[in-house]
Amino acid sequence: MLIKILGTGCAKCQRLEQLTREVVAELGLVAAFEHLRDMEKIMAYPIMNTPALVIDETVKSSGHIPSKEEIAGWLK
Repeated sequence: MLIKILGTGCAKCQRLEQLTREVVAELGLVAAFEHLRDMEKIMAYPIMNTPALVIDETVKSSGHIPSKEEIAGWLK
């Protein structure tokens, strides 16, 4: 599983990555993480706002920080 955090590295982006890593650990999953900060690369995805969460090349959230429950649902 490849999880990407799209964002410039702001506090919200960091929080999204932290929450996602916590959920991955709690579920006992194996995932690779990538944090895209380059706007050119971010713009390749169909999002309007950051932070965004992309799981296996599918955008799951954009513009807000989802709850741990939402993230867990996407990872199962």
